[in-house]
Amino acid sequence: MRPDPPVTRHPYRDTAIVYGCLAAVVVLVAWATGGGLAKALAVAGVFFGIATGWSFYRIHRRSRRARRAFATDEARS
Repeated sequence: MRPDPPVTRHPYRDTAIVYGCLAAVVVLVAWATGGGLAKALAVAGVFFGIATGWSFYRIHRRSRRARRAFATDEARS
């Protein structure tokens, strides 16, 4: 199992920004290639919602695990 990557100061905000930019890229590529913008917006919205939600869940789960480990260490001291 790989170690968890370091956590930024604002993990939720940073995650939303990254996936928002990726969703914008989907729309821009559709626009640049003459694709349907309505479909691209729908796909980008679904992508943003699922990816951001999954990442928020993982961040929350990791912080909950860290709090439990800290509480266990405190109890041992």
